[in-house]
Amino acid sequence: MNAIEKITSWAEEGKQLSPPDWEQLPTIPLYVDQVLLYLRDTLRFFERDEDDVLLTNSMINNYVKNGVLPHPEKKKYSRAHLAELVTICMLKQVLAIQDIRTLLRSEGLTEEMYGSFLAAHTGAVRETCAALAESCANGEDLRRAALRLAAEANAKRAAAERILKELGEEEQRGSAAP
Repeated sequence: MNAIEKITSWAEEGKQLSPPDWEQLPTIPLYVDQVLLYLRDTLRFFERDEDDVLLTNSMINNYVKNGVLPHPEKKKYSRAHLAELVTICMLKQVLAIQDIRTLLRSEGLTEEMYGSFLAAHTGAVRETCAALAESCANGEDLRRAALRLAAEANAKRAAAERILKELGEEEQRGSAAP
């Protein structure tokens, strides 16, 4: 299978992508090893290759230690933890951890906010994959397609970072007020 065929196959899979919504996440609390197995399967589409790992035990510990993720309850992670970890894994590809903390910690990740994130993320993935599959079908040069996609991602990352910078500063001013 050549590069165009592999990319077309990947894009076709992405057009059908449906990460778990809140109700599909496990209801019973999981130990960290179970979390890692569950999320590895759930996020497989976003890994660069089979050797890439989006989440490790050390990463989870660091997220908890740095206030990005709430502490587990009796070493078990709830549905809310899993939703936050899915979100963190997707966002850390484009945002710094301090920006993700700003985004998630003001109110925490509610079921509604997770639903909004999933809708936006799934829509963006499906739209991107549909356009990529069409580009492959039309014979577009893959390097040009990658360059275009990277430029679009960079512009959107910059906009998100600016918003989070302003929100973080606003929160700091609010907490510093007498």
